[in-house]
This record gives sequence, structure tokens and C-alpha cells, in this order.
Amino acid sequence: MGCQSNSLGQNATAPSFAIADGAQEIDPRKVAADLVARFGPGGMDPRVKAHIPGFDAPFFQAGLAGYSDSAMRIIARRHGCPICVTEALLDRTLLDGGKGFAKADLGEIHDNVPGGDEDHPLIGQIMGSDPAEMAAAAIKMIEQGKLRSNKEYRKLAEQIGASGIRDQASVASSPIPDAQSLIPAELGFAAIDVNLACPVKKISKKSRGGHWLREPAGAIEILRAVREAVPASIPVTVKMRRSYDDTEEMKRNFMYLFDAAYDLGCAWVVVHGRTVEQKYVGPSRWDPLKQLVDRNPERIVMGSGDVWDVNQIFRMIAYTGVSGVSVARGCIGNPWIFRQARDLLEGREPREPTIAEQRAVLEQHFELALAVNKSFRDPELHTAKNMRKFGIKFAAHHPQSQEVKKSFIYVKSLDDWRVALDQWYS
Repeated sequence: MGCQSNSLGQNATAPSFAIADGAQEIDPRKVAADLVARFGPGGMDPRVKAHIPGFDAPFFQAGLAGYSDSAMRIIARRHGCPICVTEALLDRTLLDGGKGFAKADLGEIHDNVPGGDEDHPLIGQIMGSDPAEMAAAAIKMIEQGKLRSNKEYRKLAEQIGASGIRDQASVASSPIPDAQSLIPAELGFAAIDVNLACPVKKISKKSRGGHWLREPAGAIEILRAVREAVPASIPVTVKMRRSYDDTEEMKRNFMYLFDAAYDLGCAWVVVHGRTVEQKYVGPSRWDPLKQLVDRNPERIVMGSGDVWDVNQIFRMIAYTGVSGVSVARGCIGNPWIFRQARDLLEGREPREPTIAEQRAVLEQHFELALAVNKSFRDPELHTAKNMRKFGIKFAAHHPQSQEVKKSFIYVKSLDDWRVALDQWYS
């Protein structure tokens, strides 16, 4: 969630199977049928639905840096994705009102994206290093920046830091109406997710993201601050990697932090099957996830890592026992993974997208992205350049994928985009 690699170049291994002995022999159709038999239509663990009723199927779209804006999220939802996550936003960027806040479409999605009310339920993900700033940033996300000025949010962080988080109720009280009375629940954030997983060097070296698996005591203070800042009606969740590295000390750190998250009242933890040190190189491991679930049957655990197609969603569930699967790089240019998952849950064979369906999605995605980007000086130019990376991924579904990919690489305008569609998707 929120801090994925933007490429499959030197910084990331090409798609491959996770390390999970026997998992690739699991029949995803049987797994889907078993989930529906246990939990009813949708196959979702009722404990999850108790927290977020709209979370009605055991998979979701992760936050993806540079990708998962509202345009991508809405396309995913139109294909059956039950819930999405924003990319990880830095606490200080949020509090300063910088572009990080706008990138999550907080408070602006309904103005910038036609049909923006489609984008719910939505989980907002934050990342940072200071408990008080993380608490204030969580409040700003819930209020969508509408109830106070940037200066007031910064002041709130200072007050929380000076008074201690347990006195926050008096600090945060204000004559300004409560966020939940102004923002309809279905359009607000369904949960706040704390990113303790990001392995990117520039993030980790500033004591953010995956860094905290080396210093679990500091991470616990962040989780405590955010949980106490967020209204009890809104779940707080956590994204972690399975360890900082494979040393015994770091494995103990992980378990200490994992246990503390639930003790503090977090609803669930999403565990990625790679270590922080691995970044995006090499296969993930699903066996530690299986061990976590086996040892903690009373807790909701979600899984992530090497989910490249619909079969891996259900194989991860069956192999590890997780309640849900976070789909990250596997859904870039592939919203059909969610439709195919719904197909399996409803007893149908997963459908591959036709050329006509691919074109329709490419057109919809560009239209939505153009609306999201209308505040740029040249929205069309910005959208065309930004959509190239999506077109390249979408091309994988075309029978002439390499030729289509080359066409998208050279797109610089809406006209170029249309030429590529007319050439390859007529």
C-alpha cells in the first residue's frame, strides 16, 4: 500500500511466483467456492465487513505511488474492486498543504472527477516520523482539510506534541463542526492506514515507512497517537513488511510491533511478504504470513506480495489463511483482475478482456485522468504523458503487445492517444 516501485527496471524483479511450497497447485476455483460457502456472497470475512460494510470481497487495490489516483481507483471499482487505498502521504506534506494532499484527491475529487462519488469506500494512508504530526495529519485527512486552515492543523500538531496525546480531546476541541457532520460517511475515509512498510531509501533514512521495523518502540508511539486521534468509528489499519531483514533480532521486532498494533486497537495489519531490505527484488515469502495467521486466528491479517493474476489472490488466501489480499503492481493496467476475482466468487470462468473492452477502459481512464488533472497549466499534455505508463501496462493484454507498447511510449497528446487506440483497438 502506498509506496510501490514505479517500474520493473533495476529496482524491481519481474513478476514471479512467491516462495510458498505447494501454493501453485491450489485450485483457485475451489478456494472461491469454499469462501462463498463459509461467508456467503462475496466470500468476505464478516469481521472485516463489521469494520467497513462495503468491503465485501477478499481483495483490494493497494496504494501505488504515482499510479493510484482517483482515475485508476474508479476504473478498478467499475471492475469489481470493493475498496481502494490512497498512495502514502507524508504527514508534514499534508500539514503544510503541499501537493501531497492534492495527490490523494482529498476534498477535491468531487470537483475534479466526473462521478467522483464512485470513489468509496476509500482508505487514506499516511506515513511519517513524529507521533503528534501523524495524529494531526490523520485528523486533517478525516476532515479532508475542510474544517481548519493549514496553520490551524500545524498548530494542532504542536499542541498535541506539547500536551501529550492522551490530552488530545481537549486540545482538538473546537467550535468548528465535527467532520462527520459535514462530510457524508459514504464520501469520507473508511479507515486510516499507517504505512510502516515503505522500503524506498529516501523514505527509510528519514525515519519513515519501513525504517520503523528497526525501532518498533517509536512505531508504537505513532500508532498510539493516530489511534487516539481518529474517532473510534473509523478503523486504523497498518501496513508492514514481514521484517526489516532476516536476522532474528528483526524478526522479534516485527512480532513486537505486530502484537502492539492489535493491542492498541488497530483493526488489522497488512503484511507484505518481502523484507524492507529486499525492497522489490527477489520473490516474496508467503510462509511467514501463514505462520502469523496460524498463531493468531482471532486477529484479522491481510496479505500482500507477488499477486500478479487472479489465481494468486485465491492461492494466497488458501495457503496463508489471510482474510484479504492487497493487489499492488499486479493491477496496474489490469483492472480486469478484480472482475475475474468476482467471476470466480460467482462460479464463472474468469473472463479475459476483449479488444473492445480494453479500448473502452483506456478511453474511460484517459477521460477520468484528464478531469483529475484539470488544475494543471496544460491538463491534456500532463495527462497524455502520465497515461503513457498506464498504456504500456495495458498493452500486455493485447495480442500484439510489443507493438502496442511502443505506440504508447510516444504518446504526447490526446490526439496521439486516439491514434494509438484507432490503430490497435479498432
